[in-house]
Amino acid sequence: MRQRIRLTLLAVRDLLLSAGPLVVVVAGLVALAFWWLDPNPPKRVVLATGPDQSAYAAFGQRYADALAAKGIELVLKATDGSSDNLKLLREGEVDLAFVQGGSAAFTETDADDLVTLGNLFVEPLWLFYREQSALRHTGRPRIGQVAQLRGWRVNVGTPGSGVPQLFESVLVANRMKPGDVMLSGSAHTPATVAFLNGEVDALVFASAPESSLVQMLLQTPGVRLLEFAQAQAYARRFAYLKPVVLPQGVVDLGRNVPATNVSLIAPTTSLLARADTHPAVLQLMAQTAVTLHGTPGWFRQQREYPNLTQAELPVAAEAVRAQTSGTPLLQRHVPFWMANLVERMWLALGLILALALPLSRIVPPLYTMRIRSRVFRWYAQLRDIERRAAQADSGSAALPALLAELDSLERCTDDIVVPLAYTDELYALRSYIQLVRKKLLRTV
Repeated sequence: MRQRIRLTLLAVRDLLLSAGPLVVVVAGLVALAFWWLDPNPPKRVVLATGPDQSAYAAFGQRYADALAAKGIELVLKATDGSSDNLKLLREGEVDLAFVQGGSAAFTETDADDLVTLGNLFVEPLWLFYREQSALRHTGRPRIGQVAQLRGWRVNVGTPGSGVPQLFESVLVANRMKPGDVMLSGSAHTPATVAFLNGEVDALVFASAPESSLVQMLLQTPGVRLLEFAQAQAYARRFAYLKPVVLPQGVVDLGRNVPATNVSLIAPTTSLLARADTHPAVLQLMAQTAVTLHGTPGWFRQQREYPNLTQAELPVAAEAVRAQTSGTPLLQRHVPFWMANLVERMWLALGLILALALPLSRIVPPLYTMRIRSRVFRWYAQLRDIERRAAQADSGSAALPALLAELDSLERCTDDIVVPLAYTDELYALRSYIQLVRKKLLRTV
């Protein structure tokens, strides 16, 4: 039994050693493919959101929770807003960012360095003004156009929010110069206090309708919301703007707030990423976007968002895949890391397998050569003994030494272990030894 186990282990060892070159080549190719494809995503990525307690911050936390379930830490970086986010993205300080359309002009460099994962939602541009201010400037409690803001004190938020750039574009479209309106850049809270105290005539900001500030101002006596009656015209002029309608009574049905439908313009917020962000991260973010933003809301229909229409930057392939095909089948049944590894490596592994199959044909010849070498390596010594015996004279003193050397050689062959299929090679060697011994004995 022990001998059988020994023979089995030797056979396995020989087979492994014979297949060693193939194993090394395949392992090297797999390692090269793994390095080239880099299937494992980083464990930590950074998302630029917005001010604390903002809609961007809230959505960022939901993205972080979704990626945490996949083993990736999404670090949320609080910022002043869209313009700040885009700046950080350009500088490589963050991997992803929420950016509001119209917050900045994109450059050719941006088209090379950045990609979009789609439009996520719209944030209406809210322009609240005081009735008293309208009376003072126009003689009427209400205004109907942006052009009527000449001479007004208007707060447009901090420079990093993106609203100043957007509102400047709106002013230019209305043939207004920067000096026609006295613009200030205070944060929301102090600006709101100044507005309610009459120190500011109007507030301009972009926010989700669910914002507590929007809700409060819509129900504050003496405060009016400017209706963008030319919303369709704005949408035609600016690709990142969309006409939306605040339905009558949507804020408070009992009090009928607002009292009528209100036309507004809404910039679209997109999720942007650096082009060198790991594809697995882009895939997860795009899939999460479909889940988070595909539900209906005040200004969106079921599955209207996210979308890839009117993109200002190249669209990531992962975003197209997520919105057209949904979550891959494999990811629904196995852990994400495993599904991602298979999805990114399967083609390379297929090519390696196609290469390994022909190469595997060399394993049997190598195995045969290795087994036979245990026997054939002794033939050189045996032939040397035979040659010296043929050169020696009859009765020579060297013949006993040759016999002793031949006996030693025979003892060595007793320790040779070969599979049963190759025992004929071993027996042939032993027969040759006996033949040489007979010749030596006749000479002696």
